[in-house]
Amino acid sequence: MTAQQQPAPPPTSLLAPAYRSATIGSLTLVFLIAFEALAVATVMPVVAADLGGRSLFAVAFSATLAAGIVGMVAGGAWADRVGATRPMLVAVATFAAGLLLAGLAPTMPALVVGRFLQGLGGGAAQVTVYVLVGQVYAPADRSRILGAFAAAWVLPGLVGPFLAGLVTDLVGWRWVFLGVVVLAALALALLVPALRRASAASPGSSAAPTPDRDTGTQDDGGPVVTRAATRLALAVVVAGAVLGLNLASALEGAARPVVAVAAVLVALAAVRPLLPPGTLRASRGIPAVVAFRGLVAGGYFAAESYLPYLLQDRYGAAPAVAGLVLTVAATSWAAASQVQGRATGVSDDRAFRVGASLLVAGVAVQVLVAAAPLPGLAAGVLAAGGWLLSAAGMGWSYPRVTANVLGRTPPAQHGTASAAVTIADSLGAATAVALAGVVFTALAAEAVAEPVPFAGAFALALVWALLALLVSRRSTAA
Repeated sequence: MTAQQQPAPPPTSLLAPAYRSATIGSLTLVFLIAFEALAVATVMPVVAADLGGRSLFAVAFSATLAAGIVGMVAGGAWADRVGATRPMLVAVATFAAGLLLAGLAPTMPALVVGRFLQGLGGGAAQVTVYVLVGQVYAPADRSRILGAFAAAWVLPGLVGPFLAGLVTDLVGWRWVFLGVVVLAALALALLVPALRRASAASPGSSAAPTPDRDTGTQDDGGPVVTRAATRLALAVVVAGAVLGLNLASALEGAARPVVAVAAVLVALAAVRPLLPPGTLRASRGIPAVVAFRGLVAGGYFAAESYLPYLLQDRYGAAPAVAGLVLTVAATSWAAASQVQGRATGVSDDRAFRVGASLLVAGVAVQVLVAAAPLPGLAAGVLAAGGWLLSAAGMGWSYPRVTANVLGRTPPAQHGTASAAVTIADSLGAATAVALAGVVFTALAAEAVAEPVPFAGAFALALVWALLALLVSRRSTAA
């Protein structure tokens, strides 16, 4: 926090005239990216059956996630060089092209390519919109807009599955993709005034990258284009490792752990130069904050991916009941995001510790639900209560990570820093979910007692949450 500057107090509302179009446009864009990432799961079984490509079902999801990592790196590097305007235009155009291809796909491979383009454009757009926040919003307002972004990510989890299913029933699954194209164009149009303002003050074209151990830039003195190309190549390697890790759970025997371990090692080696120096060691300061983001994402999403499965398979809950647990959690996340945005007296360090503690408590409850023989109703109530805690922890800590990193990073490096946060987030979630799948399938293949595979998957998620709690204490600079 800098000494008070008196030019003009920042607007008190995110819908004040100076912010209105940027707020509505960016929230719409984030919502659409989240909708395509989350809600599309509802229609994918119909898509696979229609196109005759069940063998590519999992790849249709992992291709988007893997491409997103590449898009994040490319978008962040480009935004650092030229500002937010051109990267945003290209990112949204690529996202829309992917939607068109997926919506018009005659075969499953064509749909996978469309999903890859969606991930590429969506990943770049996520990073670029964070850069736009750093250029358009006053520091005092960034936590609130980032909290709103968190809510925009949660909302598709509330209405998206039902909406996607309704569209599929009424007009067919293709419009789940095609209908979003028009909305993406509208979001971009609303962002144009903010992009023009950001372009006028763009740091990328005039400020050369500067080395800074704490911000996450790694200036090796080489040409900017060479560094960007190297980062992009590393992102492609990370994306390939993520795909390999997702496919490991489908293997049998000794091949499963060998491929999983190899994929993790390759991903860590390739991602290391893309993150702030010391991130993999959780060094104090920004490296620990970025590592924290990856760990909480991994702990939360690994557990969430198995919670509905547990309730339906082990306790006989209807899909609607299992979905209701996630809906309650989504409202908890959104509410906590808004509360933290107004809790200006709470330090980021404390917010990280509180958020991680709630996540640990919530995931520990799921381990209990998975391992203990409980009546169905008791299991449902306990799981819902625990997951409400976990989601509140995410809503409390998630937005603070990006605001913290932007606040400690020079404007010329906002693109690279934002990319580091989103890469850690995506890689942390993808790695933990895939490893939980490897643990689950390995234990299930051994024909162990019924609770063990689920308990093993949730135990892995709990390890990630506990690591996040440990790392949360290292967010202050040494």
